Amino acid sequence: MKLPIYLYGSKVLRERAEEADLSDREKITQLIADMEETLASADGCGLAAPQVGVSARILIVDGRDLTDAYPYLKDFKRVMINPVVVEESKQTCDYSEGCLSVPGIYAEVRRPEKIKVEYVNADFEHVTEEFDKFACRMIQHELDHLDGKMFVDRVAPIRRKMIARKLSGITRGKISTHYKTRLD
Repeated sequence: MKLPIYLYGSKVLRERAEEADLSDREKITQLIADMEETLASADGCGLAAPQVGVSARILIVDGRDLTDAYPYLKDFKRVMINPVVVEESKQTCDYSEGCLSVPGIYAEVRRPEKIKVEYVNADFEHVTEEFDKFACRMIQHELDHLDGKMFVDRVAPIRRKMIARKLSGITRGKISTHYKTRLD
């Protein structure tokens, strides 16, 4: 089922998500299926449970539609349940980010170039994996959502002032998208 994507200004996007209860596999599996359908219909490359109004530490990243720009993402899709970053590089890189919860706004964000993440996958297996390049970027962006942070919190102060009016418009519902949204 397609779920509405919560927009900037919604309380759920600013709260630390709860650990997902791994004993309730049916509920988690259904939420993942709903999130996958929602992500596909919104043409995004990542989605965290808080973006669909659920306080659970679950995220999806899918780079398979980005292979024109990033050929190495040809088969890249991950579902992460209760992910934890266990290592991150000191080297950083800047990249312009956008977000389904902050439609129409893009800004340069500095993040570590590489990370190592421990998580439970969609088959409920424990995994430890290292990521770099754009895969790393997508995962870090979604991990922020699990901690109540958004990419606009990480932009330079001058850029933040430049986008303030657009952010204010989103919080007032003055935005149009091709996907279902919600503002709480």
